[in-house]
Amino acid sequence: MATSSRMPIILLLGLALILAISRTTQANDPDILTDFLTPNSSSVDASFFTFSGLSAYYNPNPKNFTVLKATMNEFPALNGQSVSYAVLQFPAAAVNPPHTHPRSAELLLVMLGTLEVGFVDTKNVLYNQTLQTGDMFVFPKGLVHFQYNRNHNQSAIAISAFGSANGGLLSVPKSVFTTGIDDNVLAMSFKTDVPTVQKIELGLKK
Repeated sequence: MATSSRMPIILLLGLALILAISRTTQANDPDILTDFLTPNSSSVDASFFTFSGLSAYYNPNPKNFTVLKATMNEFPALNGQSVSYAVLQFPAAAVNPPHTHPRSAELLLVMLGTLEVGFVDTKNVLYNQTLQTGDMFVFPKGLVHFQYNRNHNQSAIAISAFGSANGGLLSVPKSVFTTGIDDNVLAMSFKTDVPTVQKIELGLKK
């Protein structure tokens, strides 16, 4: 009788433990217990909270796809604030290859030109859209996504906001083909042959 009466308590404790573990393993920025974090104990002034690294964002004729970042690595005042920015500059017909941000969703705003964007969910369903200047699109956290400037005559500029001070970046082509995974594994996985895999690897190293 005493054993059976303790069962609901044990089940509740087990459930509480599972919830606690699931919360601690989420890839979110940790909460901070102060107003802000500084790199050392010295006092700071307003310049610590100011960042000018995106001032060159407007480049109507970029030569290559370029990303200007404002994460905690470039802007230490973002540490603990769960926000960051990036400016994406696309030459005509340029692509930001499929990639993921493991620690953050991405909210993209097109500032100039048009972009074709899309992401793939865990059921392998593609959600893609052509964005005009002023349009926004959200890429859910951790899902593979891309951006492509289909226009062969005009560049494009977009600004991305992230719900993390350091959302992380995992490039699908580079993580698969430039990290030393055995060529035979890649050939079998992609239903092709080793020479084709090696050709892709060589192209990504240029």
